Amino acid sequence: MKKKVLIKGAGDLATGIACRLHNCGFRIVMTETAVPTTVRRTVAFSRAVYEKRAQVEGIEGVLCRDLPEIEKTLAQEKIAVIVDEDCRIVRGWKPDIEVDAIIAKKNTGTTIQDAPIVIAAGPGFKAGKDCHCVIETKRGHDLGRCIWSGEAAANTGIPGMIGGYGIERLIKAPCDGIFFGTVPIGYQAAAGETVGYVSDGSGKKTPVTVSIQGVIRGILQDGVPVKKGMKAGDVDPRDVVENCHTVSDKARAVGGGVLEAILALENRMEKGV
Repeated sequence: MKKKVLIKGAGDLATGIACRLHNCGFRIVMTETAVPTTVRRTVAFSRAVYEKRAQVEGIEGVLCRDLPEIEKTLAQEKIAVIVDEDCRIVRGWKPDIEVDAIIAKKNTGTTIQDAPIVIAAGPGFKAGKDCHCVIETKRGHDLGRCIWSGEAAANTGIPGMIGGYGIERLIKAPCDGIFFGTVPIGYQAAAGETVGYVSDGSGKKTPVTVSIQGVIRGILQDGVPVKKGMKAGDVDPRDVVENCHTVSDKARAVGGGVLEAILALENRMEKGV
């Protein structure tokens, strides 16, 4: 019987984890919110929430409403996605492995008792207390490392450097309101160009602009409520459009760390350690 993995979150990092585990033969269920805020939507199974289906690197994610639909989807060797912010599905489906990949920079409710193996990605978790292993998500030398004691690097609020740029890559909401994009993912934008707007509901539209030249690697779907300063997208200064449609190096590294943690923990369990 293939091992069952519940992944909390279905954003781009969670999707990188899901793709790696799916390709290794695990059965995957992913939970998501009713209104996902994933910006790298072209490589995220969260897109299935509002499009019913999402395909990433040849793997299909399907929106499911309940356990019977989940089992049907898994029997077709697809990934099941369910809107379940409180992760209630864990009680009925009873996964062998749970992976918290919400990347909330804090623990939103995961416990080490949730499944026989519990793994968490990013800061906000303590290995041995909240989960069995933490995976480092910060770009750099330790990206993807399995942490067996302690925590991942603290969130700095500053994204890792790509093409010589860090925080300049972020596209942020200029005010509170409802976001609408005016360019697609993969669009090659010039510095200062408008790529969307935020509507305040009264007819006023505040432009959303980019700081640097590059490819729009990710941008929110239309109709998402945003707060001032919230991430609404990101720009890739490397200007490679194809990268918008494949799992990132970071997501692959984190996925590799999760796979290593699962195999290491299963090995320990077999040895009775």
